[in-house]
Amino acid sequence: MSSAVDSAVRPLEIRTLGTRSRAMLHELGTTLAAAYGSLSNPRCRQAISAFAANMDGELREKIRPPATDSGICVVRGLFVDERSLGRTPPIWSAVDEAASLPTDLQMLLLGSMIGRPFGWRGQQEGRLVNNVMPARGYENVQTGASSSLLLSPHTEDAFHPHRSHVFLLSCIRNVDAVATTISSVRDVELSPADRETLLRPTIPIMPDLTYGDMERWGPAGPIPTLWERSDGLCLRYDPDFTPWTEADPEYQAAYRRLSEELERVGMRVVLEPGDVAIVDNDVVVHGRVPFTARFDGTDRWLKRVNIAMPDRPRPVTELDENGYGQQVEYLCLESK
Repeated sequence: MSSAVDSAVRPLEIRTLGTRSRAMLHELGTTLAAAYGSLSNPRCRQAISAFAANMDGELREKIRPPATDSGICVVRGLFVDERSLGRTPPIWSAVDEAASLPTDLQMLLLGSMIGRPFGWRGQQEGRLVNNVMPARGYENVQTGASSSLLLSPHTEDAFHPHRSHVFLLSCIRNVDAVATTISSVRDVELSPADRETLLRPTIPIMPDLTYGDMERWGPAGPIPTLWERSDGLCLRYDPDFTPWTEADPEYQAAYRRLSEELERVGMRVVLEPGDVAIVDNDVVVHGRVPFTARFDGTDRWLKRVNIAMPDRPRPVTELDENGYGQQVEYLCLESK
C-alpha cells in the first residue's frame, strides 16, 4: 500500500515496516486480544506498556515522532484485516469492539513506544482508540464525523492544556482516496509584527460539540495562537471554535494572514489501509477535504490515538487553564 501526497512545500516522510516487524505487531495484537479480551482489563494495559518498553530494532527506529519540520510522517505496513473488521460502522458507537481489538492493540503498542496514549473521558466514552467515520446528520458539522464540508485545519483538541503532543491516524478503509490536509507552522512566512501579535494571549479556544453541553464548560480564558518550543515555532489553532473576529483589528489581521499562510503551505495526504500517520500536534494543523458519504459500509474509516509526551514541555501559563472540565484517561498510571 502507499500514501499519495500532494505538496508544494516538502516531501512526505515515509517509513516502511519490514515483513518481520509487521508480522510481530500483528501477532502481538492478536495474542493480547485473545488473552485479555478487552482494554478494560488492567492486565491488558500493563502488557501493552511492557511490550512497548522492551521493543527494539526496526520498530524502535521507525516508530518515533516526525524527524522534520513538516510535523508528519507516515508509517506503512500495519496489518489490517478489513474482512474481520467488517463494514464501516454508521457511527463510532456502533464499532464492533471485539473485532477491532487486535488492530486497536497494535495502535496502542505503537503509541506507547512514543509516549503515553490517552483518551478523553468526555469524548467517545473515554475510549483510548477513537474511530473516525462519517455519520448521518453530521455531514455539515465541524467534527470528524462530517463529510460534505471541508473539515477546517485545526490543532487536535486545541482548547485543552493536556491536548496530545503527538497523535496517530491509522487507515482502515479509504476507497474514495479522501485526503487529510496537513499544514506546518514551520513553513509559514509571517512578519515579525504578526508573529509578536499572535504570541500574545488574546482570545480563547472553545471545545467542539463532541464534548457535550456548552453551559457546563466554565469560563474561557485568552491563550496565545503561537508559542515557542526549544526546536522552533508551534501553534494552537482552531478557527471554527475561536472568536477571533472579536479581537482587536491588529490581531484579526495577523490571524487572517496566518490562516492564509497555512492554506498556502498545506499538503494533502491520502492514507490507505495499513498506513499510520504520526502527527506532531504542536507543529501542524490537520483537516480533511469534503467528500460524499454513502453510509453503505464502504466509507472512509480511520482510527486515532492521542499521545502525551511528558518530556516535551509547553508554556507554563497553560498550567492555569481549567480545560473546561475535560479530563484524560491514560492507558496506564505513570510509573513510580
